[in-house]
Amino acid sequence: MAKSKKKVETVFLVCEETGDYNYTLRRRTGGEKLRLRKYCPRVRKHTWHAEKKK
Repeated sequence: MAKSKKKVETVFLVCEETGDYNYTLRRRTGGEKLRLRKYCPRVRKHTWHAEKKK
C-alpha cells in the first residue's frame, strides 16, 4: 500500500511587540495555535511570538 501524504502547511511566527515576521515553520494542519517565546532581533530580547498563516 502507498503511504498517504500528510498535509503540511507553512506558518509564520509573528512578534507580538513589533509585529515582525521573524520565524517560519512547516507543521501539520490542525491542532491549536502556537505561542512561543522566541528571540526578536529588533528589540534584542525574547518576546512572545504567535502563529499566523500568510
